[in-house]
Amino acid sequence: MPENFISPIPQDIVSSLLAELKKNNQINPDDFKKYHVKRGLRNDDGTGVMAGLTRICSVEGYYILDGERIPKEGKLLYRGYDINDIVKNSLNNGNFGFEEVVWLLIFGALPTTKQLGHLRDVFGHYRALPNQFIEDTIMKQPSRDIMNKMARCVMSLYSFDENPDDISAHNVLRQSLQLIAQFPTIMNTAYQVKRRAFYDKTMFLHPIDKELSTAEYILSQIRADKTYTQEEAKLLDICLMLHADHGGGNNSTFSTRVLTSSGTDTYSAITAGLGSLKGPRHGGANVKVSQQLDYILENCTDPTDDGQMKDMLVKILNKEAGDGTGLIYGMGHAVYTLSDPRAVILKESAKKIAFEHGFEKEFKTLDALERMTPEVFAEVKGDNKVMCANVDLYSGLVYKVLGVPYDLYTPLFATARIAGWCAHRLEELTTNSRIMRPAYKSVSKRKSFVPIEDR
Repeated sequence: MPENFISPIPQDIVSSLLAELKKNNQINPDDFKKYHVKRGLRNDDGTGVMAGLTRICSVEGYYILDGERIPKEGKLLYRGYDINDIVKNSLNNGNFGFEEVVWLLIFGALPTTKQLGHLRDVFGHYRALPNQFIEDTIMKQPSRDIMNKMARCVMSLYSFDENPDDISAHNVLRQSLQLIAQFPTIMNTAYQVKRRAFYDKTMFLHPIDKELSTAEYILSQIRADKTYTQEEAKLLDICLMLHADHGGGNNSTFSTRVLTSSGTDTYSAITAGLGSLKGPRHGGANVKVSQQLDYILENCTDPTDDGQMKDMLVKILNKEAGDGTGLIYGMGHAVYTLSDPRAVILKESAKKIAFEHGFEKEFKTLDALERMTPEVFAEVKGDNKVMCANVDLYSGLVYKVLGVPYDLYTPLFATARIAGWCAHRLEELTTNSRIMRPAYKSVSKRKSFVPIEDR
């Protein structure tokens, strides 16, 4: 482990500073209602505040009838195409679909065979990082967190761009395709360096294969022997397709669009998306689900037994078990109500391979958790809110079956979602000419300045 970490300041000083911070940073919860502030940019009924328009992606989980929010089966549409149809087409044709999704999100139409071939050639060309970048930027400063390291790498790539601040559509498109192609290389290299620096394990860096699909390339890079089956690669490809975008309102995409509206460079805007996605309330939730699953398996004799699972879920909700937050990770969504189409697809796709590779108990545990959480939530919280599994409930299991380490769960999410970030950045640049500038109401009282000797 690196020994050059900055030493912390004494705890008594930290406690004193924290007390001062809390004393002067309290806002009366009633003031939010008084001034009609929509906390979290949410309306009173839980729907999101309308902040913009997009042609890229639609996320549907309810409809409004006579002012009432009515649940419905979830739909995820990329440029008007149902994600179910996109995934089914890929499986039926036996091809890898992520590259096709990238083209669809960015250019707005399904690619021809020739166009798809060009895109794959571009990705192959851009996969390599600049000379000495790995040695100077990644190896010399290993990071505990791969997401933070990816963000640093993206910002560092600004210095290797001959025209980094040009925000014309032509230049941003070039930068976008470059970053989409480079993300798997950055992700794996950062992880390999972490293995050596923090886990005292062997680091392996394989030559770049320009001919592989993104899913194949990722598996070949993260495995010591570079081997994988087509079934495994197709499963990862499905994950990449499902995570590629989720509308302009998700936190990381909105962050990317906010920075884009300021006129900043591509590297800064994409770094904002990475910082947002890292959070456990967003992309980091897939790690939380996996840790929750491990906890249940370790502390429940038979989690597939409804009685035992119910007791465990009650304890988790009452903050008596799990990580103490009272949250059941992988359940519930801001938009989806009856179902999250991504979770439905992943569950169906994961079941066969999970059973074949000895993860039957894990799958059945998640299935029981999905089935029983709404009932337990209603009993414990007194809330009959319609609730479904979200994509994080099964994505972690898929990664586990594929042998992907925890460290790469959220970075894999980012490797897919950058396609959506880039599409939304390009749309923001070409359709909007105003910087996003929402209002905050100050609730501080006017005060007269006091000289330091009189304080």
